[in-house]
Amino acid sequence: MSSAAANSILAGLIGSGIQASRSPALHEHEGDAQGLRYLYRLIDLDVLGLDLSALPNLLDAAQRLGYTGLNITYPCKQAIIPLLDELSEEAASIGAVNTVVLHGGQRVGHNTDALGFGEGFRRGLPDAARQRVVQMGAGGAGAAVAHALLTQGVEQLTLFEVDPARAQALVDNLSRHFGRGRAIVGEDLPSAMAHADGLVNTTPMGMTKLPGTPVPAELLRPSLWVSEIVYFPLETQLLRDARALGCRTLDGSVMAVFQAVKAFELFSGRQANADRMLEHFASFV
Repeated sequence: MSSAAANSILAGLIGSGIQASRSPALHEHEGDAQGLRYLYRLIDLDVLGLDLSALPNLLDAAQRLGYTGLNITYPCKQAIIPLLDELSEEAASIGAVNTVVLHGGQRVGHNTDALGFGEGFRRGLPDAARQRVVQMGAGGAGAAVAHALLTQGVEQLTLFEVDPARAQALVDNLSRHFGRGRAIVGEDLPSAMAHADGLVNTTPMGMTKLPGTPVPAELLRPSLWVSEIVYFPLETQLLRDARALGCRTLDGSVMAVFQAVKAFELFSGRQANADRMLEHFASFV
């Protein structure tokens, strides 16, 4: 491989409604700082008029065009798995992929979301009560966050999801890894919220393209901590409602940065400067 090729990275993000994503700026800025020719492109299904059925063709095209790797976001994190050649141990355990490394004709799926959320939680809510936590959503991002929460010591996680079968599948997965009873499918949101220490939203509700909140404001109370994984916009309706009551809150910025830190390292083979990427992300606000 020539030195020019070794110092060149072509990456992208596949997802729906991602025009506000800060991933291109995060990756390219860190690449510039490390002397890399780093290009990061958005592959927005909405803009292209495509749906999940286009994933096989998009992956084929990325390989033909010489992409180093792809980040994967809503709604593709689980649909992408059958199209890959190999999964990292973490991606296989979680059952969702947000990073695909393309090398030597192989497609290897990774999950950096769990690491990203875990780091954000440790930094932003280090002493948060962990007895009972309510999580909204059990999709690809939700699976990663659930693994991170139980790893962080949450005693019981109650999952609410519009698709009951998907919620049960995630609970079954978590039971295999953490023991039965640590995660349950929620049935009564007001009751669960009344007894919860914390709330995490892993649904896309609150994104610029999907405004609103997954939990009515009247179910919140000042003693609750509230965490969000959506980061565009950085302040979602859920966070506004929670802050108005005086809840401790955690926005999606640190998760966004730390999943990008790991993805950058997977794509480039170089260690990313996490503090520099955090500072750059903060400059967007």
